[in-house]
Amino acid sequence: MTEPKRKKRYVPVVVRFDAEGQIQPLTIEFDERHKYPVDRVLDVCRAACQTVGGVGIRYTVRVQGKERYLWLEKDRWFVEALR
Repeated sequence: MTEPKRKKRYVPVVVRFDAEGQIQPLTIEFDERHKYPVDRVLDVCRAACQTVGGVGIRYTVRVQGKERYLWLEKDRWFVEALR
């Protein structure tokens, strides 16, 4: 069985900057009706996105109890979305 095709989807993200300048994503906004709070940031590292392309800072986050990737690439946030 093949994996579903994914695409890069740029999304607005509400963030918090701490005193050291570190970024913490708080909410991912897909549209006016679909806003998802980030329950927890699990990991932050520089990485390449193998599925949809791009290189940036990968945030491994927990949203609604599920582990997801959120990417910061050239001052824009994106997620891997189904086509």
